[in-house]
Amino acid sequence: MVLLKSLIIVIQVLSALGVIGLVLVQHGKGADMGAAFGSGSSGSLFGASGSSNFLSRTTGVLAALFFVCTLALTYLGSANREVASVGVMGATPAAAPAATSAAPALSGSAANAAPSSTVPGQDVPK
Repeated sequence: MVLLKSLIIVIQVLSALGVIGLVLVQHGKGADMGAAFGSGSSGSLFGASGSSNFLSRTTGVLAALFFVCTLALTYLGSANREVASVGVMGATPAAAPAATSAAPALSGSAANAAPSSTVPGQDVPK
């Protein structure tokens, strides 16, 4: 399972870097104005409009791959979780451990005058 998650993360990172690179390489819509005056890329590897179609399709494929990897990681991350019993309605809480005190219990005004050192929070003034 860990190997599968690692492989999906690597594919996701590579597709994200590919999308970033391809978006930066592509020309905007305003770049076509230069082609109207003779500075077009008709002699390029992909032809006059082939590079934009190729780059757009490749960007779309990498974006879809990134999306699928994200969904797969989300599914794999939440697939093996167990429901915690804390806060679940109807669950019985575990019994609290009994507090043992080494000092004898004081009664009356002696209990207020001398707080026990074994109980936390008794020495805090109120």
